[in-house]
Amino acid sequence: MNKKKLIDVVSKETGKTKIEIKEIIETALDIITKELVNGNSVRLVGFGNFEVRSRVAREGRNPQSGNKIHIPATKTPSFLAGKALKDAVKGRV
Repeated sequence: MNKKKLIDVVSKETGKTKIEIKEIIETALDIITKELVNGNSVRLVGFGNFEVRSRVAREGRNPQSGNKIHIPATKTPSFLAGKALKDAVKGRV
């Protein structure tokens, strides 16, 4: 499912217009993004946690040449599914 389809489904389920739902979804995603950029986590109980994880610098190898390369430290967004979401996916609802 892509964002357009999600907007269509939520609009149909709630009776709200697609424009209203699009604004709500985009605002929610913007807020989550801003919180992660600021180093904060976002916890949605029952759904999951969005957080930023740090990766340390390390040495790797170029797969084509085999030469050693330096991989710099970086931050990456991470999502950890909550118990309710895991159980729903596994069919244990």
